[in-house]
Parts: sequence; structure tokens; C-alpha cells
Amino acid sequence: MTSNINDDIGESNRLKLWEMMLKLRLTEKKAYDLFLQNLIKGTSHLALGQEAIGASFGVLLEKGDYTFCTYRGHNHTLARGSSIEGVLGELMGRQCGLMSGKGGSMHLTDIDKGVMGSYAIIGAHIPIANGTALAAQYNKTKAVTVCFFGDGTTNIGAFHEALNMAQIWKLPIVFVCENNLYMEYTAIADVTAVEHPAADRASAYGMEKIIVDGNDADAMFRVAQKAINMARDGDGPSLIEAKTYRHSGHSRADPGKYRPDEEVKEWVENRDPIKTYRQRLKDFNVDENTINLIEEDMIKQVEAATEIAKASPIPTIDAIYTDVWADGGSEWHN
Repeated sequence: MTSNINDDIGESNRLKLWEMMLKLRLTEKKAYDLFLQNLIKGTSHLALGQEAIGASFGVLLEKGDYTFCTYRGHNHTLARGSSIEGVLGELMGRQCGLMSGKGGSMHLTDIDKGVMGSYAIIGAHIPIANGTALAAQYNKTKAVTVCFFGDGTTNIGAFHEALNMAQIWKLPIVFVCENNLYMEYTAIADVTAVEHPAADRASAYGMEKIIVDGNDADAMFRVAQKAINMARDGDGPSLIEAKTYRHSGHSRADPGKYRPDEEVKEWVENRDPIKTYRQRLKDFNVDENTINLIEEDMIKQVEAATEIAKASPIPTIDAIYTDVWADGGSEWHN
């Protein structure tokens, strides 16, 4: 599914998408720069090139809705309104971080914004996401849960179990497969019996087959809007397969050499969601000065947040005793 000049989602939504995608792209680029400066330790999983998916849901979801994501979750956390300094601070292990520097890149959580956690175990969060959807249904809050996962998750048992449960109970949840074609170092097509790892399984659970160009923000917006409205109206779950591509390797430690050079070049040069959306805005006669001003403002926001995160202190040793269920002693076992 792609957009053309006749598909108008409205200039207001289009500018929100542009601003949101810039926020996600510029923050992750800054995270990469901070890693090179040795200010971010360890590894992390960037979603550079996948911004249109998180941005679309970020623009559409409402206060009180829930988001679950994977270890590649910076974008989805930021898209729900979590602060840039909170995300960068967490990656840097600083007190200003979303979890005061204790969780790190793969466990970003911001309950106040409806971000119910990033999960490092493949597929572990999908049944949990059904839990918030069930709670919303039971309490009649109209809240919608959105659960993001990668293509590799579609071969995990929890994926199939959760989809079946969601459909049986008609839960208000949207499952979003971000198919970036590779499950870590292995092409998903090499280990999956169907061409579309998520969408081709939808019919087994009585769901519509939905495939969308995840790098086309307008197309992504329309598909997300329909699925969210369906869930909020009590019409049950949806499964979306969004085709996308990560610009870099699986993680910081991965040079990504298993991907053909021609394939990488095509996606990065011709299907970059930021580059193509800048042209989309021009096609809809959005003033170029407006486009540039939004970008300049977001650059300033990211730079200011970076300085706040840099200035924030490292947590004290006492922090290890906070946010735990027990004191670690033997008495709590008895």
C-alpha cells in the first residue's frame, strides 16, 4: 500500500508526522554519536529507517492507551511523548533517565505515558499486552493497546497463542509486525514457510490480511487509524505487517555484512522515510520554510536534551536498593 498526491490525510496530521519522525531520527542519531563518544556503554538496537511506523501510532494514540515494544524500542517510547532527555539519559545511565539510569536501552518504560516496557526476550511481551487490553475491555475504558514486534517473533509460540486469545475475546489490541526482513542475522524468508510472516498467518485467527509500506508515513497513518478505531469501537484486534528496513546492523556490534550492498543502498537512498516524506510535503504544497523550521526546532530540542542528560549525575550506589520487590535477604523466601 502506498500513498499518492490524491491521498490527503490533512496538512495538520502531515506536519505532526514530519515533526514526530524527525524527533525519532534525530534522537537516535544523537544516541549513536554519544556511543562513539563513549558516553553510552554497551550495546543498543537502533531503528534508524523505521521511523514512520512509530510516528504514525504516536500521532494517533490517546492518553490512556498502552504501548508494548521490543528491545528496539527507543522510537516507540519517544513517540508516546516520553522526554528526549529521559531516553538519552537512560541510555547514558544517568539519574535523569526514564528509570533513573537502571534499565538501559532495552528496558525503556514510562508508565505515565502508557509505555508499558521494552522487552528483551523475543515475543515475551505479546501475551502481556493482551492483559492491558483485557483490563480496558473489562473496565470499559475504551483504551487501546498496541503491541510492536519484529518479523522473527512471528515464529515464536507466544505470537500465535496471543493472537488466538485476542480474537476469541475480541480484545481492543493492535498487533504490529515491523518486518525489516531480517531476524538478527538471518533473512526471515529463509526460515519461514510463508512469504508474509505476519499477514499470511492472520487468516488462521480470523483476522484480515494487512500489509503496508511501513516507510510510507501516510499509508502507515491510514492503516493505523483504521486499526485503532476498530479496537476502540469494540470490534476486536488487528494484525498489521509493516514492511520496513533498518539502516544499520541488528545492534551496535553488528556491521550487517550479511545484507546485499545493493539492497541496503536501495532502501537507504530511495526508501528512507525522512527523505521521501520531505518530498511528500512539497508535493502537497507545504511551504519549504515551514518544513525547515520544524527540522531546525527539533535539532535544537535534541541538542538541549543532550546537554541536560550529559549534566545529569550517575546514580549513587543506594539506587540498587530502590524499585525492588525484596531486600535480597533469605527471610523473604520463608
